[in-house]
Amino acid sequence: MDGRRPGQEPYPRQHNINWRECQDAGLPQRGRNRAINAPGYPRRGAAQPGGNPRVNDSPLPPGQREGRYRGAGRYPNQGRRNQGGQANDGPRGQWNEQENEARRRRNENQDGARGRRIHPCENPRFYQNPVPGGAQCQEPNEQPQQVRRIGYKFLESLLQKDPSEVVITLASSSGLKELLSQTSMKPSFLQLICQVLRRACSSRMDRQSVQQLLGMVKESNFLKICLPQYVADMMTEAIPDLVSIFPASSVQKISMLMSVLPASINALRASGVDITEQIEKNLEKVQTLIQHLQEKRREGTLRADNYTLVQPQADGQEETYRTMTIYPTYNEVHRDKKPFLRPNIVSGRYDSTSVYLDTHFRLLREDFVRPLREGILELLQSFEDKGLRKRKFDDIRIYFDTRIITPLCSSSGIVYKVQFDTKPLKFVRWQNSKRLLYGSLVCMSKDNFETFLFATVSNRDNADLSQGIVQLCFNEHSQALLAEVQPSDSFLMVETTAYFEAYRHVLEGLQEIQEEDVPFQKYIVECDVLVKEPAYLAMGSTYNLAPLTEEPSAVGKEGFLDGLRRQRVNVLDPNQWPSMEALKLDVSQMQALQLALTKELAIIQGPPGTGKTYVGLKIVQAFLTNEQVWQSTLQKFPILVVCYTNHALDQFLEGIYTSQKSGIVRVGGRSSSEILKQFTLRELRKKCEFRRSLPTHLRRAYMNIITQMKQSEQELREGARHLECTAYGVLHERHLERYITTQHWDSLMNGLDDEWFCYKGSRNSMILEWLGLGVTAFTQNGAENLVADNAGGQQDGEEEQEGEEEGEQLLEIPEEADLIQADRVIEEEETARPQQRREDENGAVMELANMLLAMKLEKQGQGAAQPQQEAVEWEMQPAQRRKMKQKMRAELRKLNAMTEAEARAIEDLWQLDLSSRWRLYRRWLQMYQGEIRRKILQHEQQYQVAAERLAELRLQEDLCILKEALVVGMTTTGAAKYRQILQKVEPRIVIVEEAAEVLEAHTITTLSKACQHLILIGDHQQLRPSANVYDLAKNFNLEMSLFERLVKVGFPFVRLNYQHRMRPEIAQLLTPHIYQELENHPSVLKYENIKGILSNLFFVEHDFPEQEIQEGKSHQNPHEAQFVVELCKYFLCQDYLPSQITILTTYTGQLFCLRKLMPAKIFTGVKVHVVDKYQGEENDIILLSLVRSNKEERAGFLQISNRICVALSRAKKGLYCIGNMGMLGKVPLWSKIIHTLREKGHIGRSLMLCCQNHPDTKTLVSKGADFCRVPEGGCSRPCEFRLNCGHVCTRACHPYDLEHKEFQCMKPCQKVLCKDGHRCPQLCFERCGQCMVKVLKTIPKCGHQQMVPCSTPESSCHTCFEGRFHEHCKSPCKRFLICSHKCQQPCTRECPPCQQACQNHCIHSRCKKKCGEMCIPCMEPCEWRCQHYQCTKLCSEPCNRPRCDVPCTKLLRCGHTCIGLCGEPCPKKCRVCHQDEITQIFFGFEDEPDARFVELEDCGHIFEVQGFDYYMDEDENIIKLKVCPSCQTAIRKNLRYGTIVKRRLEEIEKVKERIQGPVSEIETSRHRLQGVLEGKAVLRRNLSLKYLMLEEKLIHPDLSTKSIGLLENLIGFYGRLGELMSSLNKLDVSEKEGLRRRLAEIQEWLDKPRLSFTGQELSDLQSEIQRLTYLVSLLARCKTATAKMNTSISREIATLRQILEGTKKFTQEDEKVVKMKMEELKTALPESGLGISEEERVQIVSAFGYPQGHWFKCPNGHIYVIGDCGGAMERSKCPECKAVIGGEDHTLEHSNRLAPEMDGATHAAWSETANNMLNFEDLRRLI
Repeated sequence: MDGRRPGQEPYPRQHNINWRECQDAGLPQRGRNRAINAPGYPRRGAAQPGGNPRVNDSPLPPGQREGRYRGAGRYPNQGRRNQGGQANDGPRGQWNEQENEARRRRNENQDGARGRRIHPCENPRFYQNPVPGGAQCQEPNEQPQQVRRIGYKFLESLLQKDPSEVVITLASSSGLKELLSQTSMKPSFLQLICQVLRRACSSRMDRQSVQQLLGMVKESNFLKICLPQYVADMMTEAIPDLVSIFPASSVQKISMLMSVLPASINALRASGVDITEQIEKNLEKVQTLIQHLQEKRREGTLRADNYTLVQPQADGQEETYRTMTIYPTYNEVHRDKKPFLRPNIVSGRYDSTSVYLDTHFRLLREDFVRPLREGILELLQSFEDKGLRKRKFDDIRIYFDTRIITPLCSSSGIVYKVQFDTKPLKFVRWQNSKRLLYGSLVCMSKDNFETFLFATVSNRDNADLSQGIVQLCFNEHSQALLAEVQPSDSFLMVETTAYFEAYRHVLEGLQEIQEEDVPFQKYIVECDVLVKEPAYLAMGSTYNLAPLTEEPSAVGKEGFLDGLRRQRVNVLDPNQWPSMEALKLDVSQMQALQLALTKELAIIQGPPGTGKTYVGLKIVQAFLTNEQVWQSTLQKFPILVVCYTNHALDQFLEGIYTSQKSGIVRVGGRSSSEILKQFTLRELRKKCEFRRSLPTHLRRAYMNIITQMKQSEQELREGARHLECTAYGVLHERHLERYITTQHWDSLMNGLDDEWFCYKGSRNSMILEWLGLGVTAFTQNGAENLVADNAGGQQDGEEEQEGEEEGEQLLEIPEEADLIQADRVIEEEETARPQQRREDENGAVMELANMLLAMKLEKQGQGAAQPQQEAVEWEMQPAQRRKMKQKMRAELRKLNAMTEAEARAIEDLWQLDLSSRWRLYRRWLQMYQGEIRRKILQHEQQYQVAAERLAELRLQEDLCILKEALVVGMTTTGAAKYRQILQKVEPRIVIVEEAAEVLEAHTITTLSKACQHLILIGDHQQLRPSANVYDLAKNFNLEMSLFERLVKVGFPFVRLNYQHRMRPEIAQLLTPHIYQELENHPSVLKYENIKGILSNLFFVEHDFPEQEIQEGKSHQNPHEAQFVVELCKYFLCQDYLPSQITILTTYTGQLFCLRKLMPAKIFTGVKVHVVDKYQGEENDIILLSLVRSNKEERAGFLQISNRICVALSRAKKGLYCIGNMGMLGKVPLWSKIIHTLREKGHIGRSLMLCCQNHPDTKTLVSKGADFCRVPEGGCSRPCEFRLNCGHVCTRACHPYDLEHKEFQCMKPCQKVLCKDGHRCPQLCFERCGQCMVKVLKTIPKCGHQQMVPCSTPESSCHTCFEGRFHEHCKSPCKRFLICSHKCQQPCTRECPPCQQACQNHCIHSRCKKKCGEMCIPCMEPCEWRCQHYQCTKLCSEPCNRPRCDVPCTKLLRCGHTCIGLCGEPCPKKCRVCHQDEITQIFFGFEDEPDARFVELEDCGHIFEVQGFDYYMDEDENIIKLKVCPSCQTAIRKNLRYGTIVKRRLEEIEKVKERIQGPVSEIETSRHRLQGVLEGKAVLRRNLSLKYLMLEEKLIHPDLSTKSIGLLENLIGFYGRLGELMSSLNKLDVSEKEGLRRRLAEIQEWLDKPRLSFTGQELSDLQSEIQRLTYLVSLLARCKTATAKMNTSISREIATLRQILEGTKKFTQEDEKVVKMKMEELKTALPESGLGISEEERVQIVSAFGYPQGHWFKCPNGHIYVIGDCGGAMERSKCPECKAVIGGEDHTLEHSNRLAPEMDGATHAAWSETANNMLNFEDLRRLI
């Protein structure tokens, strides 16, 4: 028995697990143990309820770390022994003991004595790290945080502060918990606490901090003991907030308080206390709330604190929008019940502000809920369809088999890595797909949407998406449900197309805003058209409008100031305004400016090109110049500028920057403007002065939260890695052991009776054998079954897919997905990890997977393969292994796991079929995953809470920044996200650019109650707001902006009437068809005509059909794309800049089609956009592709007038459009436009091109191919321009580069370069250099002849270095080698092995080695067989069958009989067809009628068999291949004569073996030379590249005796060179350069490629190196000479230097002279230069015993030594000359210097070099 009750779940085994054992064993950790004694974690050694008291009764020694996650299992090679036989200290030794204990327990089980196992929830040591004394570990520079007590004065001071500061201070205070733990308080103190809590809870911005604060209150003695004693003081706002935030856990305690509260109130009233009516109302409100919660609790629907508190409603009353959940509910998903909706009123007033807000809330919520609701309902009805995976749904996108893999930490909180099946999405092009964009809402369910989770996309990476990976952030309700989710759970994920984050922020804003706080209700709700002036503008207010006019230049400074004073005007008096000419405005722009400055709500409509932005900037300039008019003296109120897109915001703010260089803040997506980068919140936060100016409570709270997040992230990351690894392969059984019952474990481990497996047990995994993935014979049958099971199935994704062909680089076109993402993501929210960090994280996961997994799926990252996986794969064929991994992947993704009851009934695991084995494995795996998931859950929650508090703190920081700003620019997305801040900042003036594109709800939530002035600028006749649901857009008027609605109800507005963009013929397309009145400004009448085309405006008609994009709802039209691209290229040839041309298209699908046709080298600088993303932009030439062309005549959104308006109004000078005008003519607006075009002749089937050089030549083009008739943009005539070089331009007529200044003539240059008549070999456009023709010149000094460039003057002989090195013969040898090749090496005494490619081959294979290397014999069976004989030998062995002389009976292609023999390849010649060739006499039998022939495969010649047999059988007594008698080609492959060929090859191989040398001798020499090379430290230090080259050559597998000799010589010579280079340090600086040059010459000679050294070369090298050795020794002695040299010594030195530095050969006679003279100089110039002998120097240095760098010399060269550390600490005087020696503070006297001649030191012992580089000799030895 095992000590458990029958039916009891077996407890998982408890083992000490250490995740980071391999990294952490024995190493001190930094910053990893700070969470040891965090709140909720008992300290080590403390009593722990529910735990096993024996498990942790004493602390572990320092340096050891306990495992945090018990489910992670054990590692191999643990508990290894050291040399002394004792187990190693640290985790490995400790684990070894526990492992032995586990084994002992299993052995005891056989006797029935089993101990109780520890349940995972009873693990008292989980998450604790051993720290000495149980003290909390701190960061190296982090001081222990002192608990600051909170007192009365401190609380009183809080009452005077902002609620936000109060709640942040308390939530991050370490003393609050101590304060609230008191059991008794004075009434006044308790009242003060309640007042402070009330003030804290009144903060609307800091929800997480409020939650943190009330969480501490909920569990405190303050609430349980103190407050009931003084219960009357509970009438604050804290209790309702407490109940609303913690409804489930606080209802019981609050109910108890409420039971005594009425009696207390009555007692107070009786005692004379005045109980106000408000208190009674609050009491009634709380009582109603508690009753509601108690009722929910009885119903069982109040289970957790994440219950959404809904105020009770009266029966029959519609649920108020303020309490509606933003996310869809269960009833909405499962019941197709239409919600209560009101249409947006566009022709009158609203009944009330409440109805107004309710209407927009419900419409906006329905806009994103309906597609999800209807999509899921349709999906639920389609579950039975077999083709569900291929089916397309209109409202949703579906992702199958979605798994929540692992949690990740991001700056915004916990996100989850989620993986989905990509097979149904193989056609998705993720770069341009709108799928899974940032902020999109997804709904996940694993039970047909009975329960579901909501999440938003938090990070989008195209590379990850292609692998089926996305990061999601789950909402608060769903986070609570994730605790039970396992990585093996499979979800169906549904995505809506809406940008949910924007919806969420706006909907929350509508719920939060109070009716009375909505500004301008008189106009927005009641639609009053009588507009007042702004409240801040009193009648006496005057504006200075001078900055809006041209700056006066004629007056001086004083006159200018007087002018400014005179120009101050009362803006409410139109007569005082400057003229519109002075303000540089037209009439309508002047009216717009006056309206904007004098009305509290102003609307300015700006048709295309009328200067909306220009007027808007004038308005802002007027405000900023007159800040004192609208700005409060007490508090600053910035101007808020809101734009729909990032691009528009950048344009507007850049315009403001021209007159306002500071005080700007930009909030939005990533800015493309370098100017505005400094004004983003991210950059402003970084400024030091801002950090210093932050309030103390924010800085303290920030550090507190960051510390918490780091601690939680560290623990969470490790658990997440383990979870992720489980999806990458099969876990090794040692990590699952604690989840396997003992009976099953014994069965698993003892199931194989295989000695070979047991012998290799350390390399193999038993669980792989059991699952049919192993290497033993037992499971090979199973593996074969796997292959059989998968036979016929499709290959999995492991097969290499063909990538896109790499061609020329294409033009970079902004992908629509990137553009949408840029508008959605606030720059401050960007969470993309740096590439390096991502790679590091992936590497860590893969490294862990290599340790945890017994077999890993392929393509899961790079990492060292596991031993067991290597063993498996080594035994299997690749195809079998691939099939096996396909099976493994399929099994890992299955969901069905074995139940507990089924598992308990199993006795022998090996009797189960493979399917049941996998089901049981999945049960173990789920238990493993579940435990890890539970263990990291607490850290997830801690991190999430801290991240949310951090986000609130960031908002507080941002609030500080925004309050100091003059202008705040936001996108609508940014304004929605920062709505709470805007309510605090209270901007008085709000300007909305592109206001007609913004939904009304977005505009309303942007406004604060303090707003006194709203200016809307836009054009509702261009793009409108977009809604997801067509029904809501059309029938409920959701697509109408506040701008358009007010215009439609008759609100006064100004339309700008003068367009400054389009030439008149283009403007005629808009007027009167779209705009009734739109006048042309005089500036547009002066545009020049477009070059190369007869018309400035033209529409090309066609009827080529469109194509539908497979993914998405977009379209493309290749015909239009090709035409537009060719037309763009044509315009570039007209000398237009790429920046002057824009290609527009109406569908995103066409963008990709265009990009494929636009190479970057031609089209760089040309803009390509979709129409919707180009509003507000303009360019000189617009090329427009309309795309739509179909038989059904569906025009799509080309029938929407707003989009037509934008598309046709972007061009300034030229507009060219291509489309199916016949189809579009059915649309009324297009019909009118086409009629205008036909009247003017601006439409047709072909576009007329006109050559600029030949105006009479015109070309019609209707398709892309037609442009080939104007290849260079002119016409088809040749250019015929005569160039400066005399050649003629080879191009066709081209209008660009008419002077041919940029033309490059590609003809050969004909200029003569020298007196010999050599011509320039360059192309004509290239610069002529000196004559480089090689000619033979004789070097005078040595007589050598060299081929040098003709322009090279006579100089020294570089070939032989003036005769010092022998230059061997350069003529090729050309002797025949035994392999039949000619020797290609230079003429030498003996030919080296052949270096050509080996040509030996047989019918099976070809030798790939060099010809001189030994061939590997072919071991395949011989193929020489016919119907009479067959060879049974191997291919490389002589054949054992005779030649067959039976004539061949096959017919040739010509129909005649073959002339060959049976079993031989048929000759290609025919006796009839090639009679003359066949009968040509060679051996004498060719003309006989029955003659038979054989064809040589090596050369193709044909010979008569009888004569050729005799030729081949003749023995020549030489080792050589037989050759073709006709062409002398060696015969290497022939079946008939194969035996002769093989014998000759065998003889040749023996000769090669003799040449190469015995293998054993070569290996001995190799090891010897490797040892010699390792000892050449000087060589490694001074010639590191040569050292590496020699090292690499020595490990080459094909060394020979000759190459060994070469390497030995090279090691010796390079070693000598390295020593000489090292000796250069002993020389004077002036001498070093010459020596380096001589050494470089020797090295250059050594570096020449050679197979061996000749005797002459060895002699020359040795002589030259010896010469330089003498020279170095001489120069070193001269440098160290202490006494002045006399004349005779100087003369001797000069003689020596003449010999040693000469350029002639260093002969033996020269060496004798040098030796003799050096000996004579030994006394005068001793080697040490110290006036003492070398022996004496060595004795002195040894006697002192100091390391190098302690010897110095005074200014006069006298030697002294410094002891201790070698650093000078005091000054003294030289005993010899009384000069100053030594120094102070480790600094040597500047006149003293190191004495390297004493000990060879290169630097002082105490010096920066010594301290940093560790260059002491003894340290070098250690290194």
